[in-house]
Amino acid sequence: MLRPAQVSDTLGFDNFTLINDFGAVAYAAARLSADQFAHVCGPETLTNEGGVTSIIGPGTGLGVALLLRTDDRCHVIATEGGHIDFAAHDPVDDRMLAALRQEHRRVSAERIVSGPGLKAIYRVLCAIENKTPTEQSDAELWQAALNGTDSIANAAFDRFCLSLGGVAGDIALAQGAKSVVIAGGLGARIGDRIQSSGFRERFVAKGRFQTLMEGIPVKRLLHPEPGLYGAAAAFLAEHSD
Repeated sequence: MLRPAQVSDTLGFDNFTLINDFGAVAYAAARLSADQFAHVCGPETLTNEGGVTSIIGPGTGLGVALLLRTDDRCHVIATEGGHIDFAAHDPVDDRMLAALRQEHRRVSAERIVSGPGLKAIYRVLCAIENKTPTEQSDAELWQAALNGTDSIANAAFDRFCLSLGGVAGDIALAQGAKSVVIAGGLGARIGDRIQSSGFRERFVAKGRFQTLMEGIPVKRLLHPEPGLYGAAAAFLAEHSD
C-alpha cells in the first residue's frame, strides 16, 4: 500500500506529485498541440477552448477524467466515471446486460467498454447466431476483430464502438463537456476504424439533447505515452513557479 506521507522519507524526494493514471492523461491532453489529436466526429474545432473536456479511455478498464480550462490555468479532476451503470439502447444491449448480470449482478460501463468487454459482447453475439464461441484470449479476440478474420469478433468490435459512443455521450452530458478526448490503450489501437463505426450514432443519440451533442467535437489522442507526458506536466503544474 502506498502511504503518501512516507514517500519523501522513504525515497528521499524533496518534491513529488501523486496522480491518478487518467488524471495524468488529462494533463497531457491539456498541453499537447493540435497535431497530437485526430478528429472522430463533431465539429473540426480544437479542444483547447475554455470549459470542460471529458477524457475517456478504454483499456484494461475504463478511465475517465475531467479537464476544466479557465482563463489562467487548467484544472484536472480524476474520476471513477467508468463505473457508472451501462445504459441499454436496443435488444442486443439487453442481451448483453442479462448475460453480465448473471456474473456481476450490477453491470457498469467498464464491463462492456474495456478490453475484456469485447469477449462479453462476442459471447452474446455467438449465442444470438447459435454458434459456439471459440476459446481465445482477450488479445487474440481483439486481433481477430481488428483483422477481420472472425466475422462475429468483427461484429463485436462494431458493437463495442456503439457502446463506447453511448458511454462517451453520457459522460459528456454529465460533465457538461464542450469537447471529448478518447485516449487509453484501446483508444489508440482502434485507430481510424472508430470513424466508420457506429460511435457517432450512439454519441449523439441523447433524445432532446441530440442537437447539443452534434456540436461537441470528439478527438482521439495520438501521443504514444500520454500518461508519462501528463505525469511530468502534473509535476510542473504543482511545483514550478
